[in-house]
Amino acid sequence: MARSQTTIVLAAGAAAAWAVTVDRMRGMDDGPGTDLGGLGWYLGIWVTMTAAMMLPSAAPAARHVARHGAPTVLFTAGYLAIWTGYGLLAYGIFRLVTSFDVAWLAWNRSGPLAAGCAIVAAGLYELTRLKRISLRRCRSALHGNAFQCGLTHGFACVGCSGALMAVLFVLGAMSLFWMAAVAVVIFAEKALPRGPRLAPIFAVALVVLGMWVAVSPATVPGLTEPRGSSSMEMSS
Repeated sequence: MARSQTTIVLAAGAAAAWAVTVDRMRGMDDGPGTDLGGLGWYLGIWVTMTAAMMLPSAAPAARHVARHGAPTVLFTAGYLAIWTGYGLLAYGIFRLVTSFDVAWLAWNRSGPLAAGCAIVAAGLYELTRLKRISLRRCRSALHGNAFQCGLTHGFACVGCSGALMAVLFVLGAMSLFWMAAVAVVIFAEKALPRGPRLAPIFAVALVVLGMWVAVSPATVPGLTEPRGSSSMEMSS
């Protein structure tokens, strides 16, 4: 019974988060280098985004924790706390990079190549030992109190899916299309019975996508090219 309730709670939370995210982010996608806005606004949308994208894939772990009578809300709080830390780190890196002269990242210069290389790197990460270990931990039983289990699962999930989330930043942090695509990949790897066997397939797909973005970004479905002459340069 507790496991069924956990699934319902997480599904409802994810659905609500998707609804809020779609409402707040509709029309905001400016492609690679999309400005992340002020820290307060960014944190609000980031937590909502990660809840929408990650809670479905965290359901199996949450159900295991709930089987021992642990509150789902504490597991979720610990889990989202780790992803919030990841989001803050990403925000800091973005602000640091855009504080320098990044004219070379203009979309009509080296922007597509830089974006493509980042995506290819994420694809290659799918084949690493660290990825395999993190994915295995994501799919393993958890032990401890609910909040601690949420933290543990969050760390494993960042190790497993952090590179995929970086792809979202590269392609457009406010893109609902790429947000949904990344969420599907994460769910498939973490929750489907043959999820680990899909990682090499996703690796190839990311490498191909990266090369496509680098060579002919205008033809990539769902990719919004920056309206200005640059990507990250737009935010500096």
